[in-house]
Amino acid sequence: MAKRPVTFDAEALRSFVNGIELGSFVLAADRLGRSTSAVSAQLKKLEQQAGTELVQKSGRHLILTERGEIMLSYARRILTLNDEASAIMLASTLRGSINLGMQEDFGEALLPALLGTFTRAHPQVQVSASITRNQQLLDGIRHNEFDLAVCWQADDAPLFPSSQSLGRIPLRWIGPENFDLKHYQESGEPVPLLVFEAPCLMRNAATTALDKAGIPWRIAFTSRSLSGIWAAMSAGLGVTVRTDFGRPQTVRILNELPEPGEVGISLHQGQTPPGEAAGYLIQAINDFFAARR
Repeated sequence: MAKRPVTFDAEALRSFVNGIELGSFVLAADRLGRSTSAVSAQLKKLEQQAGTELVQKSGRHLILTERGEIMLSYARRILTLNDEASAIMLASTLRGSINLGMQEDFGEALLPALLGTFTRAHPQVQVSASITRNQQLLDGIRHNEFDLAVCWQADDAPLFPSSQSLGRIPLRWIGPENFDLKHYQESGEPVPLLVFEAPCLMRNAATTALDKAGIPWRIAFTSRSLSGIWAAMSAGLGVTVRTDFGRPQTVRILNELPEPGEVGISLHQGQTPPGEAAGYLIQAINDFFAARR
């Protein structure tokens, strides 16, 4: 008789995933509204079900074992399907519309992962998504043209009273596969930059990093759209500073150039208090970025 497969406890999987993603099972307990001892017990239960250790101590921290890495990948997929099924089965009769604005960088990752699940759970809510630049998004929030907007957050820019930080992520130098910094160092030629029209956070980060390192640069190409930047890069016209969001597979991260720093991500809300549907979308956006920090 064939051995029955183990049915992993979904709540134990959730505690495990949150503990790893937050880097602390104490923080995971706080997020999940449980005691630290309860989360620890769930981790032990999951290890018993898996028949192996999933985490091990490294100094004061816990790190994944080899089997733990495999379990984390499956746990995320199991929970994604579980939560999607739960949302659809418990789909409310919410109605209305939400105007969502976002940076072009988030389009490929955020729209399919977030809006697909949300609209299946709340089919009577119409979500209109607009992709544009940071300044236009902020202006839209000020004039109540957007209900929600996901934006880059400058270090010196205050949040609106009803807005919140979604965390910070590293900036990257990105360029064509054949980019050779040594050529520019030896020839004295300025590094060619592909940038948005000013004002632009990424543009400032790129020029500041090069100036501090004493590396000459020139603006080789300006664009009003991110797709224009990627097209110019594919043509070998230069390099740029962006994040990992939306980076095409045909270009590479350039570790040869000086560290450009980090950028914050913020979720801004319009002046009209969000309704119940927008509240669900706000939570979904928070979960999306929390899982990627």
